Amino acid sequence: MADTQTAQDAVLERPIRDEDGAIDAGLIEQISQAVLLSDLTTLRAVVADMHEADLGAVLEALDPEERPRLISLLGADFDFTALTEVDDAVREEILEELSAQTVAEGVRDLDTDDAVYILEDLNEADKQEVLDKLTPSERIALQQGLDCPEGSAGRRMQSEVVAVPPFWTVGQTIDYLRETKDVPERFFEIFIADPAHHFVGTVQLDRLLRTKRPVTIAELVGEENRVVKATDDIEDVARMFQRYNLVAAPVIDDAGRLVGVMTIDDIVDVIEEAADDDVKQLGGVDADEELSDPVRQIAKSRFRWLFINLLTSFLAAAVMSLFEAQMTKLVALAILAPIVASQGGNAATQTMTVAVRALATQELGAWNLRRFFTREMIVGLLNGVGFALITGVTAAIWFSSTGLGLVIGVAMIVNLIAAAGAGVAIPVLLDRFDIDPAIASGTFVTTVTDVVGFFAFLGIATLWLGLG
Repeated sequence: MADTQTAQDAVLERPIRDEDGAIDAGLIEQISQAVLLSDLTTLRAVVADMHEADLGAVLEALDPEERPRLISLLGADFDFTALTEVDDAVREEILEELSAQTVAEGVRDLDTDDAVYILEDLNEADKQEVLDKLTPSERIALQQGLDCPEGSAGRRMQSEVVAVPPFWTVGQTIDYLRETKDVPERFFEIFIADPAHHFVGTVQLDRLLRTKRPVTIAELVGEENRVVKATDDIEDVARMFQRYNLVAAPVIDDAGRLVGVMTIDDIVDVIEEAADDDVKQLGGVDADEELSDPVRQIAKSRFRWLFINLLTSFLAAAVMSLFEAQMTKLVALAILAPIVASQGGNAATQTMTVAVRALATQELGAWNLRRFFTREMIVGLLNGVGFALITGVTAAIWFSSTGLGLVIGVAMIVNLIAAAGAGVAIPVLLDRFDIDPAIASGTFVTTVTDVVGFFAFLGIATLWLGLG
């Protein structure tokens, strides 16, 4: 008994995260040991009160077979909100091992947005089995979110809202908020809805509390009401929150009825996910790839873009083969050609990254495309001249040839201008054809700079140095 108490004290004394913000490895080892020994007392003392973000990190750090066992051991003491903090692959593996009854009990006390987030990736049979374990009112609330299109506001909205009729007074509303147990734990605004539940307007909490009790709620409705439709794309909603500095916004259905609320904590997650997706896709990585994904799945998803890149590399190689005789006469051409192409590729990637991000945030449109394109072309010209001087002088000294220095300098200017043009034009064209520019731009842009770089350098060298 003394040894058990000592072990529990040792776990409790450990920090949850180390100096770098990662979950403490020693804590994970001790939790793993407690799971192995079914030491429920220690697990409750350490895990039950963890923040869901820390608990999610603990789940990811445990071995796959330990995760569902930890949840089963804790039972009602396990906070299912933690499953919203783990990779999709980890969450799916855990849910596959848990019974429908366990999942139903776990999501019952969650906000509807978190519950929908957990259930939406289940297959239809498993999803229905879990829903059947819930009460009719709970099932209807979750089904409403699950029926909305994937990637829509309806999937992320919280159906628990504070709504009162417009004829209520301030006093009635305050009394209702104090006495009713069913109101959400945290809310920022009071929504006004008519008897048919159609949205009328919004009242800020601070204005409600500063107004005398006899005043009707209808008199406090603000002039500006930013409303979200359940079918709206969630990234468009996130941009609206950013643009107007919103904390919350009502969600309505096609008939104008109030069905939920979007809050800033959900929007922060959406913004983070969108940025994460863009970074991955710019690198030719599937947006859904997670650290926990199996090797075969990762290899398969990356292979197709590597294959496309291989084909475009053959195109660049074919351009070089056109000048095989010239490179045989002057070996320096083979040495210097990759420098021109590489510098153009790096410059194009810089421009492309800015363009893709501007398109994603709707900062780049028809109204400023010409100005942005002109700016990038001038930047390309200036950098081209700068690097032309550097590479031209270096090549002239290295190979004792002023002519070769002039050739690579001119080619550098041409390719950096082409890089700027391609870095803007390709993402914009892909976007016009409803192709995500973050996914495909990189491969096409580097192909352009490789082809232009090799052709410009070797072509100019052939003419200037008389190597034809």
